[in-house]
Amino acid sequence: MNKIYSMLGLASKAGRLVSGEDVVRNSIKQKKVKFIIISEDASENTKKRFLNAAEFYKVPVAIWGHKERLGFSIGKSERSVVGICDQGFEKSIRTLLSGTAAKPIEHIGENSGGEPNE
Repeated sequence: MNKIYSMLGLASKAGRLVSGEDVVRNSIKQKKVKFIIISEDASENTKKRFLNAAEFYKVPVAIWGHKERLGFSIGKSERSVVGICDQGFEKSIRTLLSGTAAKPIEHIGENSGGEPNE
């Protein structure tokens, strides 16, 4: 688990990670985000909003970690959601997450045709 937090910290220092709900949402819309991590203790509304956006924009997502640790790992305050903007970091983090109890959710297929709830 510590390797994942370390990888998130590296991605942040490299400028390949975005955090905070508004920034991540805008980056998803701009198709910059390759992978989303939503904290397990995020509000149900936040989870729903980002799961809808992930489905609409076809971005893979996992529900993993806790707000405090996600924020701490990237040198920030609590973060409910982070977005990985680099394919190399995405692949590494997803590989590390595959060995955990993370709940990966792949959004593949047709979308509903409407904008996600925001």
